Amino acid sequence: MNLVDWDFAVTVGARVAGPGPEVSPEEAAAAVLELREGADRSTPLVSDFTGLRTEAGTAPVLVVDRRGWLRANADGFSTILKPVVDKLVEKKGPPSAFAEAIGTRVTGAEVGLMLGFLSSKVLGQFDPFHDPHGRLLLVAPNIVHVEREIGADPTDFRLWVCLHEETHRVQFTANPWLGPHLLAQMHQVADTLEPSALLDSLRRGADAIRSGEGSVLDLVSTPEQKEVLDRVTGIMSLLEGHADVVMDGVGPTVIPSVAQIRKKFNQRRKGVGSLDKLLRRLLGLDAKMAQYRDGAVFVRRVVDKVGMDDFNAVWSGPETLPTKAEIADPDAWVARVL
Repeated sequence: MNLVDWDFAVTVGARVAGPGPEVSPEEAAAAVLELREGADRSTPLVSDFTGLRTEAGTAPVLVVDRRGWLRANADGFSTILKPVVDKLVEKKGPPSAFAEAIGTRVTGAEVGLMLGFLSSKVLGQFDPFHDPHGRLLLVAPNIVHVEREIGADPTDFRLWVCLHEETHRVQFTANPWLGPHLLAQMHQVADTLEPSALLDSLRRGADAIRSGEGSVLDLVSTPEQKEVLDRVTGIMSLLEGHADVVMDGVGPTVIPSVAQIRKKFNQRRKGVGSLDKLLRRLLGLDAKMAQYRDGAVFVRRVVDKVGMDDFNAVWSGPETLPTKAEIADPDAWVARVL
């Protein structure tokens, strides 16, 4: 049984997203090759800078189009929402074939609207929930679109994106406990939602895109739910901030135009109608940009104080991850863990 027709969600999302910028077959092939090479080149750069060691090829690198990103995320959401589906079947039993077909198609359309919008914005993503060790997705049409939009050197920009996304691959593959721990947190969030509340939140998210109002997380209000979400926020802030620090640390050594790229990209992050504004609507707060900003401040302050080797204690296990409060107070994390 499903709550969402994921195949239909992908179809709707692909229609919303469109194919992306126009490129010749030769340009497309060159971009795919350069992104694959950039990901391979980034692995030792990230490992040397961070001190995190991982075997080459532990998680595959996939250069995808927007539909490929949609398919991967539909699969990921299906995994995360499994506890809700199991709970619904346990409580009420399976619905009739007709009710399931109609209901899942409606929610599929609403999820597809959200994912379709996101799929036109995301440059890359590490999917830690894909068996056995995750996979790295690089969304080629979006990378080409942004490099054209900000007037960046394509070779430099592609390597810059690869550095950020490869950092996420290294984070998870060098610390195999991290993916299952994050999935467990996501399952806890999903498990606290009643199926009817989840469906309401999906519809609210779709409405948020249309109207700019509402929040998917308006229904996440119990102390238990907020506690889990605070833990997830702490983890995501660490991961995103750490990747930004690596980009800025490694970038000047291998990317000649990195300063111009960072300046233009930061300006784009503030842009009207961009991914951060969508996430504000869906989450009810400036979550994504706060994760980059606050997480990077946390990592820099701890590394400046104790050095990268001692900072890497953060990857020892769930108990050493920073809380949401510690992200804002790095000294508190140092005092507790070190």
